[in-house]
Parts: sequence; structure tokens; C-alpha cells
Amino acid sequence: MTQIRSMPTPNRRPGELGAHSLDHYALEVPDLADAETFYGAFGLDVKSEGRGLGIYTAGGSHCWGSFIEGPRKKLHHLSFGAFEDDMPRFRQRLADLRIERLEPPPGFESNGLWFRDPEGVLIEIKVAEKVSPDAKSTFGEAAGLPGIANAPVRKSLPKVRPRRLSHVLMFRRDVMGSIKFYHQALGLRLSDHSGDRIAFMHAIHGSDHHMIAMAKSDGPGFHHSSWDVGSINDIGNGAMQMLEKGFSKGWGLGRHVIGSNYFHYVQDPWGSHAEYAADIDYIPVVQDWQPTDYPPEDSLSVWGPAPPPEFIVNTEAATS
Repeated sequence: MTQIRSMPTPNRRPGELGAHSLDHYALEVPDLADAETFYGAFGLDVKSEGRGLGIYTAGGSHCWGSFIEGPRKKLHHLSFGAFEDDMPRFRQRLADLRIERLEPPPGFESNGLWFRDPEGVLIEIKVAEKVSPDAKSTFGEAAGLPGIANAPVRKSLPKVRPRRLSHVLMFRRDVMGSIKFYHQALGLRLSDHSGDRIAFMHAIHGSDHHMIAMAKSDGPGFHHSSWDVGSINDIGNGAMQMLEKGFSKGWGLGRHVIGSNYFHYVQDPWGSHAEYAADIDYIPVVQDWQPTDYPPEDSLSVWGPAPPPEFIVNTEAATS
């Protein structure tokens, strides 16, 4: 009897133009030593590279973030990965939109396409391996067994190690204008939003519910990077891991409505945040997700503590 095999899910939409991944983000920070301390405590591998630092998941070869020294914390650039055969079409797309092409910034040698978005943030599109997931991330939260003590003791806990970068959130003056630009220039699509206050975008070739998010502010800025872990326990253990290293400010534990993920945010030395996140919604390559406009009360969380006032402060705008 012939065995029936399921067809593998494709990792791209044939003929449709769009970046497939958020390859990495780059920040300027006043002190690289602070970045090394914070992200090392968070559970990432921090390596000296060129004029700054690169951050990796444990034992991984992909650089998810770069840090260079600058006078103050500032989002330096976002880099998006694309399929090689799409690059001529991206060049034509930028030309059609009359978006000025730029040279790579000093210290970032690249044959990618560089330009600025309407709020001045430097963007790169380059040929890169697809690092956005091709399936929903695994989530392990099994019930305890009867007849035994199921909780581990503190000294036996392994260090929490994020598995990958999930997304970044930026502050924007014009959220909906930014949505239009990132759709036209990079082919990203709106996932969901809450009025013009906050919006979330995904990649058409299969990605988490969002690879970038945008929140309204009085200027551009970097709010947080989000890192995928495997369970609620990983989130809680990560929060304790950071607390023991002296990083006590943040927000969590909670669960978002938009994106559905469980979360805990830890404030970094510059007023932005890093998020432990688990069980985020996934948008398959074959699905046309229909965006929802959520009311303000659903823009933050289903449950969890109220965010502290400093959570929504754009420190880059405050110091500009």
C-alpha cells in the first residue's frame, strides 16, 4: 500500500516581493561594557566584533544584534533579509518609490541596499538566510505529575538562554504612515493595530505575528527587542536571573492580547527593554492574515500588572 505523505510547507510565496526576515538590529550605546553585562546576564553570547559587539544565541552562528559606541542610546539601523533572486526587484521598487539609495555606514561593509525610512531610521535589505521561523515555535508547559514534588530547587535551574530574536518595537511620530512605507518598500504586511497608537507587521513568507512593531511617540526611537524562549517558566526564571544581576526594573509577568505571547520585560541601562517572550502567534506563508483594530484596553495585555510609567517613555526623543 502506498504511504501518503504530507507536503512540506513552503518557506516563500512564489512571485510576491517581501523581506523574509529581520536579520538584525544595531544600536549605538554610550558604554559597550554596559551592553556586554546586560545582554550576557540576559542569556545571550556577546562577542567583540570590529568596532563594537555582536550578540548571539547560545552556540549560534547568527548575529542578531550589533552595538557600537555613541554619545547616547540610539537605534542605528535595522537589517532585513531577502531572497537573492528578489534583490533586482527590490532595487527597482526603491527606484519606483524614489527612495534615495545610500552607501553603507562606516564599519558595516555590505552589498545590501541602504536607505532611510520617513523618520530617518537607516534600513538595509540584503541577501541573507531566512531566520524568521517556518513554523510556530514550540511551547512546553506540561502539568506536573502526581505523587512527586514537581518544582525544581533554585540551585538546579539552568541559565535561561533565548532561542532567537522575535521582533523589535520602534517609537514613531506617524505609525500609520510608517506602516504604509514598510509595506511599500519591504513588502511587510499589517498584522493588527490599536488605532494609530500601536501597530504590528509580519513577513509574507511565514513569520511570527510581528517582526517589527511601532508605537506612537513624539519622535523615532528604540523601545525593545523581544527574544523567544520555550515556556512561561523560562520567562519567570529569566526575570529572576536578571533580578539577581541587579536588573530589577521592567514589566511582567503578563500576556499580550495582540500577538498572544506571554512576556516579561527587563529595562536595560539606557531606558529601553529586552523581552523574554513565549508562545507568540504565528502567520503561515499560505495565510492572508486579516488585521484587527483593537480597543485601547487590549493594546497592552490580557492580564498582568499595569506597566510602570517609564515603560512608555521614549528616551531617544527625550534626549534629542
